[in-house]
Amino acid sequence: MTLTVSALAAPAANQPLARTTVEVRTPGANDVAIDIKFAGICHSDIHQARDEWGVGLFPMVPGHEIAGIVSAVGTEVTRYRVGDRVGVGCFVDSCRECANCLAGEEQYCLKGEVGTYNSRYYDGTPTNGGYSTAVVVDENFVLGIPEGIELSEAAPLLCAGITLYSPLTNWKAGPGKKVAILGMGGLGHMGVKIAHALGAEVTVLSQTLSKQEDGLRFGADHYFATNDPATFTELENHFDLIVNTVAANLDLERYLGLLALDGTLVHVGIPTEPDQVKMFWLASQRRSIAGSKIGGIRQTQEMLDFCAAHGIGADVEIISVDQVNEAYERVIRSDVRYRFVIDVATFGSDA
Repeated sequence: MTLTVSALAAPAANQPLARTTVEVRTPGANDVAIDIKFAGICHSDIHQARDEWGVGLFPMVPGHEIAGIVSAVGTEVTRYRVGDRVGVGCFVDSCRECANCLAGEEQYCLKGEVGTYNSRYYDGTPTNGGYSTAVVVDENFVLGIPEGIELSEAAPLLCAGITLYSPLTNWKAGPGKKVAILGMGGLGHMGVKIAHALGAEVTVLSQTLSKQEDGLRFGADHYFATNDPATFTELENHFDLIVNTVAANLDLERYLGLLALDGTLVHVGIPTEPDQVKMFWLASQRRSIAGSKIGGIRQTQEMLDFCAAHGIGADVEIISVDQVNEAYERVIRSDVRYRFVIDVATFGSDA
């Protein structure tokens, strides 16, 4: 059996999102049904809704930053009860058998994790995301949202938060480490907050100083403009870790020159075109270039608990369902501080 719920979908590539309905399954034995309260807008939603990465499945209901309340549970569910505050992130299943899944790194599932939307379950059933009023997910891929974080501020943590928490903790950001966050947008502002809470010395590298006041408020110790050539002279050989949140091609050699001995430049913003770099810039100070996606379920829950303990949430602008197309254009113009979140109540009541 299925249930019909309200949703917002892209009917085809480059078509405006429009109200529609979708079917969600009734909870199986291991399933959790969630009344969605808030859904964050990630730039990857725009890429996929506009089929900029290819292989788009239409009609597409985006959204992988989901926060809501448990409305029903299956007979075998042990982790959650009706009324619990929960979230769903970027994937809703994995093979659960490969070495990466068994290590708690389901986001790197060797069979391919099942995306929350624009994906298919292993039986071929398409997935629909959080721009809707309800979702049903296996309990093993549901996250508990601790008290102390507003649901609206928690939703972006399910992607933006874990996207930064994962590399910051994997590369040991903490006391005694000099960490730079490159870019001060939806991802970058979370990086500043988390790196500061981890105890690192935090520097923001942003194109201009227009967001300097915000960056310092979020916990940055220093703030530099990358459009000032003096920045690259003053900070040469300085950082242990740079996390690049910019989804555009940059002059990587300039940024590699900012790394100290054994420093690492980690990319979480993924440009569509390939980058090139001369190996000299790596060999000269034993520097590294790395990439990082999100985190596994265990690490994502760790991140949520960490954020609750440190009073960290995303800075959000709450919008209605009917403002999403406008919000997409504003994201492209970088006209948001710092994450749009859809108030799902603005769908109105499902019939």
